[in-house]
Amino acid sequence: MQRRTVSSAEDGTVGGKGMDLKDLSALELSTAIKKGEAGVEEAVKVSLEQIKKSEDTVHAFLETDEEKVYQRVKEVEAGIASGKYSGPLAGVPIAVKDNICTKGRKTTCASKILGNFVPPYDAEAVKKLEEAGMIILGKTNMDEFAMGSTSETSAFGITTNPWDQTKVPGGSSGGSCAAVAAGEAFLALGSDTGGSIRQPSSYCGVVGMKPTYGTVSRYGLIAYASSLDQIGPVAKNVSDCTALLEAISGYDKKDSTSIERNDLNFTEALNGDLNGVRVGIPTEYLSEGLDEDVKKTLQETVKLMRANGAVVEEFSLGLVDYVIPAYYIIASAEASSNLARFDGVKYGYRAGEFEGLHDMYKKSRAQGFGEEVKRRILLGSFVLSSGYYDAYYLKALKVKAMIKKAFDDAFAKYDMILAPAAPSTAPKGGSSLQDPLKMYLSDVYTAGVNLAGLPAISVPAGKDRNGMPVGLQFIGDCFKEKKIIQAAYAYEKIRGVFPMAYQKEGK
Repeated sequence: MQRRTVSSAEDGTVGGKGMDLKDLSALELSTAIKKGEAGVEEAVKVSLEQIKKSEDTVHAFLETDEEKVYQRVKEVEAGIASGKYSGPLAGVPIAVKDNICTKGRKTTCASKILGNFVPPYDAEAVKKLEEAGMIILGKTNMDEFAMGSTSETSAFGITTNPWDQTKVPGGSSGGSCAAVAAGEAFLALGSDTGGSIRQPSSYCGVVGMKPTYGTVSRYGLIAYASSLDQIGPVAKNVSDCTALLEAISGYDKKDSTSIERNDLNFTEALNGDLNGVRVGIPTEYLSEGLDEDVKKTLQETVKLMRANGAVVEEFSLGLVDYVIPAYYIIASAEASSNLARFDGVKYGYRAGEFEGLHDMYKKSRAQGFGEEVKRRILLGSFVLSSGYYDAYYLKALKVKAMIKKAFDDAFAKYDMILAPAAPSTAPKGGSSLQDPLKMYLSDVYTAGVNLAGLPAISVPAGKDRNGMPVGLQFIGDCFKEKKIIQAAYAYEKIRGVFPMAYQKEGK
């Protein structure tokens, strides 16, 4: 469709002043729409045009339905005009990760086994997007069932990094982060089980946040590991990220893990400075395995923060060596249980030829799941099996509790923890899949946050020698999102503007 609004300039700029709509932040765009300086349809059209321009190389989206998008545009335009949609993100186009259910639109988890699944309901987070007056452009690519760190295990093709198409965008929310970095969407939703928002945010040079477990409803999020999964926002900057977090947060009785909180006005933390903020850096995070360019960026960030009044110290967190084993035992065990529902009976892929019910189960799952998913299901089934439950799974749960205690001790002394989001910048495509263990180890700085249920936000902090983004994460205590938002916002101001990938390449 080629419809245009009359409230925007014909050249796609705000008020004809030469500002490209896609260069605006989400909050700036919504403000411009409400002032009549930009139109909802024009904003959507800018995003769809960028999708058409970039998707041949980036492949961030699995699905976009222009007809549904433009139908929604009419609803939003009418809602803004009537005052129904008056929030700070009204009229903003957004992308949604494909493991978050959308009524009437495919939700595949990037898996053959759910290749034709169309949910009959919306996830609670999606409902909240619509209540905020936002427009869902489409569903983004991901690692199959969120199991991966590169967005290369999708059954429907790989996603590339918009900064360099030979490199991965990270995972599992690689499609969501790549879409924002490529200028295809102003905002995106991802999910974070062991770093799946923060690591690709770091690789793609965008801001991504994992909230405290239970802050955002998991209703309609297709589960990987239920005790670790959390939906979170991806954005161009901290302000947009915070506004989206506020929009999707809230208690939901349909989610047994949802928590009632009365402190969800996160945007009030978008002020202040770093003066007097106590920041700890685990010495274990600076050891062997950390790329020199990432370490240099961390050191430069520390200097900048100290120069602006922050108190930054190194300390020993402990138990870091046990994070990856505990995480992959627990996550795989829960995956083994959660993914048992995909058996070819009620919905999803069913093998074409089989002999009897048991054979149908075997063939449907063998053909429907990819290699990485099958690897983790087998690992999970093993650690839950008789004779190994106590030795592996139960022990991992005890380690999880110890890791939470280690973080508690740290937060008794520090307001937050500063850490790399990943050991390196984005690796070359294909390299991680050849060595699954190496891929698993890339979660070393992020998975502990999920085990302890903590909030953390990844913010671009610099670039490596090849011009690839380096992200750092601010980790907070449970329910202390405002502290890390304030620090990240203050740091962002003193860091200065960080370009999106499409701006770098003049796309």
